[in-house]
Amino acid sequence: MVDSQKQLTVAIAWCLAWGDRREPQLSQDLLQQFREAIDTDREPPEPLNPYFERAKSLQSLTAEFPKSLQNLSPELVHLWQQKTKIGLVYGGATKIKQYVFEEAKLQDIRGASALLDRINLYDIPEFFGSSEGTRSARQWLENNDSTLAKALIPELLIYYKGGSFLAFCPAALIDSLADAIEKRYTQETLTANSCVVGDVFHPLEIYLGLLQNPIEKTLWLDSLQSHLTNPAVQAYFGIQANDPPDKIEAAFKSRKNFNELVAKLANQFNQRRSGCDRPSLEQNNTPDQKTRPSRRYPPMFETHPYLVRDAGDRRSSVATVTDFPEPIQFSETLARKRWVGQITKQESAEERTWFRKAGLDWDAGEVESWVNKFEQYLRDENLVQKYDSDLNLFDENQKIRDIHKREARSLREIAAADKNGFIAYIYADGNNMGQYIRDHIATPAQYEQFSNDIFHATEKSVYYAIAHHLKPYHYTPDSCSNRTNKDKVWIHPFEIVTIGGDDVLLIVPANKALNIAKTIGDRFEEILIETGRYAIEPSQKPTPHSEIHRYNPQEAPESKCCLSISSSVLITADNTPIYYADKLVSQLLKSAKKKAKDLKEKGYHGGTVDFLTLKAVTMISSNINAFRDQGLTVKLPERQQELKLYAAPYTLHELGGLLETAKAVKKSGFPQSQLYQIRSLLERGKRTAILNYRYFKVRLAADKQHFLDNDFEKAWCGAKTNNGNLAPWIQAIQKDGKTTYETLWRELVELLPFVDDPANDAPNDNDPDDSKRSDKQTTAPSSQEANQ
Repeated sequence: MVDSQKQLTVAIAWCLAWGDRREPQLSQDLLQQFREAIDTDREPPEPLNPYFERAKSLQSLTAEFPKSLQNLSPELVHLWQQKTKIGLVYGGATKIKQYVFEEAKLQDIRGASALLDRINLYDIPEFFGSSEGTRSARQWLENNDSTLAKALIPELLIYYKGGSFLAFCPAALIDSLADAIEKRYTQETLTANSCVVGDVFHPLEIYLGLLQNPIEKTLWLDSLQSHLTNPAVQAYFGIQANDPPDKIEAAFKSRKNFNELVAKLANQFNQRRSGCDRPSLEQNNTPDQKTRPSRRYPPMFETHPYLVRDAGDRRSSVATVTDFPEPIQFSETLARKRWVGQITKQESAEERTWFRKAGLDWDAGEVESWVNKFEQYLRDENLVQKYDSDLNLFDENQKIRDIHKREARSLREIAAADKNGFIAYIYADGNNMGQYIRDHIATPAQYEQFSNDIFHATEKSVYYAIAHHLKPYHYTPDSCSNRTNKDKVWIHPFEIVTIGGDDVLLIVPANKALNIAKTIGDRFEEILIETGRYAIEPSQKPTPHSEIHRYNPQEAPESKCCLSISSSVLITADNTPIYYADKLVSQLLKSAKKKAKDLKEKGYHGGTVDFLTLKAVTMISSNINAFRDQGLTVKLPERQQELKLYAAPYTLHELGGLLETAKAVKKSGFPQSQLYQIRSLLERGKRTAILNYRYFKVRLAADKQHFLDNDFEKAWCGAKTNNGNLAPWIQAIQKDGKTTYETLWRELVELLPFVDDPANDAPNDNDPDDSKRSDKQTTAPSSQEANQ
C-alpha cells in the first residue's frame, strides 16, 4: 500500500501542477523535470514542492476521520480555498456480449473478445504512458490530441483490468480524454459500444466524499443527528433514527469517502449509456460545443436489401475471400474479428494473407493469446511436466522433447477430448463485490489494490484449474477440420473467451467441466485469503452447516473468505449455436448467484454452481426457470407437498459431493436401464420412487451396495427424525406449511456419461483415431427415450 499511496500523491500533485486550463500552467522544462523526478525516484524541483506538500497534506485524513469540518487543519483549509480541481474519468466497453456474440463462428467470437481485451489491457494503459501497452496506441493519441498525451502519466491510472477503467486527469481535459477513449473503441472495433464520463472534484473530496460550496453547508457527522428522521438521509446512509451512535458513525464514514465520487460517476455513466446528454466541462468550447458528442446514435452500418451481406448477415460485404475451404463474404467489422482471431490462435502468416489481399490496411496491434499467458503460468509455477504428464516427453536419448502444442481452432477440436464428444461452457462471476467495495474501499489506493487482487485471483484460479484437470490432446484433423495441414497435432483442449475482473467465460471438454468449475471457485478464495486482506471477521462466521449444505454437512469446510465466485456450467454438443448456449449459461449463472445470495443470509460466503446437461437444442424452448418450474416440479396440493426433480444449484462442497456420488454409482454397477427407470418414476410420487429405488438396489451384488449406502444415502438422503433415509429424495424443506422434497437423481443420471470411469480414470485417450469421432451419441438415452 506504500507504493499506491505514493502514486496517489504524485497523481494529485501532477493535476494541481497542470492547472485548470488545457495548456499547462508550468513550462515544458518543469513538466519534464517532474516526470524525470518520478521516474528516477528523486526529489521534485523546487518550484513543484508546493504541489507535493498540498497532496501530502491530504494523507492526514486517512489517519483520523474528522467528526466536524470545523476541525480541519490549517493546511487543509488552505487547500480548500485553492481553485484548482482534479478530474476523474470512468468508463469502458458496454453491451459487450452484443458485440462478441453477434457472430456464430468461434473464430469471430474469439477475435472480438481479443480485440476488446487488447483495448482494455494494453491501449488504455498506453494512453497514460504505461510500458504494458503498444506504442501504436500512444502514437494514435499524440496524433489526435498532443496536449492530452502530454497531460497523461502512468500514476494517474487507478485501475483498468476489470473491463472498465478509472483514472485521474487534469480538470480541463476530462472531456478530451473521455472522447478519445470512446473514439478508440469505435475506430478499432467499428461497432462495439463504449461509454466514458468524467467530472471535476476538489482534492479534499478524494478523502471526504462530496462537499458543498461553501463547505459549511455540507451535512456532516456533527449535524447528522438532527436529520435522522428524514427518509432521504436514512436511505442515503443506510441507517435508522433509532440506530446506536457507533453504527451511525460507521455508516457515515463508509459513505463519505472516495467511493461517493465513483458512485456519482457511475450514475453519469448509466445516464450517458442510455443516451442522455450533459453539458461539456471544457472551458474553451465554442457555442456549438456546449455538450459532448452524443451517444444516442451508436455506430451502425446499414445495408441495402439488394446488396450482398456478410457471412453474419448483418452488414454489407466489402470482400469475397476464397482462401478458406468455402468462399466467405466479409464486412470490414467481421474481417477484423476473424483476422484478430487468427492472430490469437497463432495461425501462420500464410493463412492470414487474405486480409491484405482484400485491400484492408487496418493494423491489429499487439494481441496476446490467453493460451500464451497460460503457458507462461505453467512455466512460472513449475507445472509444465504435470500438465504434460500423459505425453511421451522423452526421446531415445532420454532427453525431454520440446512438444509444441497448438490452440484449439474449433469447438469440434475441444469436443474431441471428451469421450462422448461434448463440450461445456463455464461462465463465472464474483459474489459480494459491490457490497465489499461499499463497506471497505474508501481511497483510490484501495481501489487499485482491490482491482489488482481480484483480476490476479480470477486469472490464476482459471489457469490453476485448467492445469490440474486438463491434458494436451493428440488430435488428427478430419475432413471437416479447417486446418490446411492434416498431420496429427497436440492441442490445448480449451478456449478462454474472456477473463475480465471477476468475470470468466471458457469452453472445455464436458467430462472435466464440473471439476474445473469447482476448482476455480475454491482456488479463487484461497488466493484472496493468501493476501491477508479478505478474511471473514469472526462475527460473520456461518451458522451450522446442516442449514447450508445438503451433502455431509459435518465434513463441510469453514468459509474463510468474504468474497467468492459463482459459476454456471452448460454441457452440450459442439454444434449447439453459441448465441443460444450463451443465453442459457447466463440464466444458469443468475440462478447460481441467487443461491449464493440466499445462503449469505445464513452466513455462507462461498461459491455456488448451477449446471444443465443439454442433450438436444429443442430440450428447452423458453427459459431454464420456466423449464424447471413447469417440467421438473410436481405439485401435490392434496398432500401439501411439492416434488422438485432437481437439486441445483449446489454449493462448492455439495458439487464435490455430487461428483463423488457419481463415481460411487458407477462403481456400484447400477444397470443403466434401471437408472433411467427410477428417473422416469420420480414424477409419480415420493413413495413410488423410494420403493423402486430400494427394489433395484437390493438386486445389486452384495459387495457393491455399500457404495450407494455411504456416498449417496447417508451423504445426501438422511431423514430428520430417525436414522433412516429418503433415497432417492433429499430431506424435506418446510416452508409456509408446505413440504418440498428435492432429488439429485435426475441430474446424477444425466451427469454419469461425463464422469470418468473410476476404474480407468484417464482424462484423455491420446489415440489419434478417437479425434475423428463425428457422432454425438452418448451412453445415456435422450429425455424422450428415458420417458418411454
